Amino acid sequence: MTFQLPFADEMVKRIKLLSFFFLFFFLLIMAKLFFWQVVKSKELTNLSVQQYSAFIDLPVERGKIFTADNFPLVLNQPNFLLYANPQQVKISFSEIIDKLKEFSDGKELKISSLANKNMLWVPLLKNLNEETKEKIEKMAIAGLGFEEYPKRFYPEASLSAQLLGFVGSDEQGQEMGYFGLEGYFDNELKGKTGKRNFEQDALGRPMPVSWQIEEKTIAGRNLFLNLDRPLQFLAENHLKKGLEKYGASAGSVTIMDPQDGAILAMASFPSYDQANYSIFDPELFRNPVISSSFEPGSIFKTIVMAIGLDTKAVRPNDLCPSCNGPKKISDYTIKTWNDKYYPNSSITDIIVHSDNVGMIYVGEKINSSRFYDYLKKFGFGDKTGIDLQGEASPQLRNKNDWREIDLATASFGQGIAVTPIQMITAVSAIANGGILFQPQVVRKIFDDSRSITIDPVKKGNPISAETAEQITAMMVEAVEKGEAKWAKPKGYLIAGKTGTAQIPIAGHYDPQKTVASFIGFAPADKPRFVMLVSLNEPKSSPWGSETAAPLWFEIAKDIFRLWHIPTSVK
Repeated sequence: MTFQLPFADEMVKRIKLLSFFFLFFFLLIMAKLFFWQVVKSKELTNLSVQQYSAFIDLPVERGKIFTADNFPLVLNQPNFLLYANPQQVKISFSEIIDKLKEFSDGKELKISSLANKNMLWVPLLKNLNEETKEKIEKMAIAGLGFEEYPKRFYPEASLSAQLLGFVGSDEQGQEMGYFGLEGYFDNELKGKTGKRNFEQDALGRPMPVSWQIEEKTIAGRNLFLNLDRPLQFLAENHLKKGLEKYGASAGSVTIMDPQDGAILAMASFPSYDQANYSIFDPELFRNPVISSSFEPGSIFKTIVMAIGLDTKAVRPNDLCPSCNGPKKISDYTIKTWNDKYYPNSSITDIIVHSDNVGMIYVGEKINSSRFYDYLKKFGFGDKTGIDLQGEASPQLRNKNDWREIDLATASFGQGIAVTPIQMITAVSAIANGGILFQPQVVRKIFDDSRSITIDPVKKGNPISAETAEQITAMMVEAVEKGEAKWAKPKGYLIAGKTGTAQIPIAGHYDPQKTVASFIGFAPADKPRFVMLVSLNEPKSSPWGSETAAPLWFEIAKDIFRLWHIPTSVK
């Protein structure tokens, strides 16, 4: 006979239930411990460190920038920050204010933190030079000290300001590069900030014995540019004189090596002083060569004609059957720039005479679909990828939205927008036999331990070498026989094209305001450089042949002399 205790089954159930609860709470506790000790370990460690440690950032030397001849465009010079140790200050607030007032540059000294004896480091004044530092040191004020930190210094003053950019502060007050090279290469240039820490007791009071524990700084990397300093200097000098001579409101000069896309010079005015950028209009920070668009006018005819030749839509000696008068399209009547017409002009004559009506004929032979495809091949409608912060790209109208009038006006460079860097990059493809290179300012990034060379970037072959040779010959004819032939340097073979484009304002073109330009390369048979000169709203004459072209030729004369390029024609 089996004896069974009363309620045995119930007790077993209760024991099992109790065991389950113990196991559940045990697992819960283990999970919580895992969360705090493993998942949150790093965060809690940092919090614990913060309870007995405090940190001060150490300044880091920003990378330098050098031209192609190894001359420094941007360096760092010593600057000082004045700080106070409240534990060592022996005089009153008012006395400190009186003694430092002459060095505060009119700014109110905020030194209320000196009352907190738990503080070990309170910043008072920054951007002090060596002379000011010595004057303050002579006052022998107990508790004051100096931190040295580098500040941007420009040996060539504002040379290349819009290409270089400047160094300012971000929202947290940390140094940051803006615009140009400083902005684009900020991560390489800025380096890694170091830290100095000190321990503090449970009440937050610093313990000076531990002051010297440091995390070392890592200096920024340096940039070595393709920029030719003598070329940059003469480009800026000629541009300044050209703006005054022709009464232009703004202008730019860009010079590129067509063989690899290297930017040799890039000048724009009006500009600013990057060392004192805060006093200038922020609009001046933008580099118009890469950020501003314009309707190119007749310099764009070189691209359109190259497309016509490459597609075999036209040939150099073909005759234009519609060049005997104005062209009427829908409600528009299109004339030549000087209202002169040349019946039975050859395709080469159309470029020489800069004939708008003739260019419409070429555009019609190409057709809008092929025209659009070739524009994309040349890089229009997209950013070039130049290594400068702030590049913009005006968009092309959609491929299916080109009307007859759109193709007609684009054929002579109106109704289509480009940037100067897009334009010179496209023409460089003509100068080097049909190869399109990405424009590049920086040749090398380096520091004490390694060097990274930046190779040229080939982006495509928009036209054949045969086409490039044909359009080059036409551009040579345009220089030899065109409206600006009087200004051409003797003895040199130059391929080029003038441009005069009206400026669109509020949905129409201002008849009094133009963008005058000239683009070309030399020597035409073995191009060493391609250059674009652009002048906004010249007052002396609206025509590129009387303003931008003479300026281009003046700069070219100096380049021939500077590079010892011999004459090639009699």
